[in-house]
Amino acid sequence: MNLLSLIVISMVGEALWETLKMTWQKGKLCKDRIGALIIGIFLAFTTGTDIFSYIGINTIIPYSGVILTGILISRGANFTHDLVSAVSNVYQKTK
Repeated sequence: MNLLSLIVISMVGEALWETLKMTWQKGKLCKDRIGALIIGIFLAFTTGTDIFSYIGINTIIPYSGVILTGILISRGANFTHDLVSAVSNVYQKTK
C-alpha cells in the first residue's frame, strides 16, 4: 500500500464514521437513517458498486467494499459526488 492509498482510505473511513454516527441521535436510533442505510447497501449490492475497486484498492473480505459503498450511497447524491470528486482529485494530482 502506498501513501496515496492510505490518504484515500482515511478520507473514506472518516466519511463512513460520520455517516454511521447519524444513526444514533438524541439517545435513540434514527429510523430514517437506518432506512437510508438499508436502501444504500441494497443498491450497492444489486449494482455491484464498490468505491474501493473504482479507485484501485482491493479489499480482502468479500463484499466489504460493496457494503461500505452502500453506506456512503445512503448519504445521497451530493455527498457521494463530493466524496468521489475529492478522491479523484487526490489521484489526479499524483499522476
